[in-house]
Amino acid sequence: MTKPRSPRRSTRRASPLPEIVSGALEDMKAVNVARLDVRGLTDIADTLFIASGNSDRHVRSIAERVVEQAKAAGFRPFGVEGTREGEWVLVDLNDVVVHVMLPRVRELYGLERLWEGAPAAEAPAAPAPVRRAPRKRTAARTQRAVH
Repeated sequence: MTKPRSPRRSTRRASPLPEIVSGALEDMKAVNVARLDVRGLTDIADTLFIASGNSDRHVRSIAERVVEQAKAAGFRPFGVEGTREGEWVLVDLNDVVVHVMLPRVRELYGLERLWEGAPAAEAPAAPAPVRRAPRKRTAARTQRAVH
């Protein structure tokens, strides 16, 4: 009888980079931080952070702090995109990718749903129409309906 093989685990040591990024996001009071382990889904990164800022200036400041903290720890970013507009800033740190967005942009693109395996084209479900129980006819209403 053969035993099913367990998936191979990476032989690399755990990087301190995700904790550094998490600390930088917390320091800058990033809103609604999501940390996703995407190792089984893609080869481009191991960890994906998605966070929001309260304004375009806040978004840029959060991304700048992430870059500063990563550089201080010896990790140089491969690229930083979107700092001019400040609506969505992407920081590529090789094994860690950080998305910092305004809440409306984050809601529009729905990266969490994309990386959690939900269909990308899935739109939020519309609320079901409210059905009211039929009204009882009162004597006055019955009189009006007859005339």
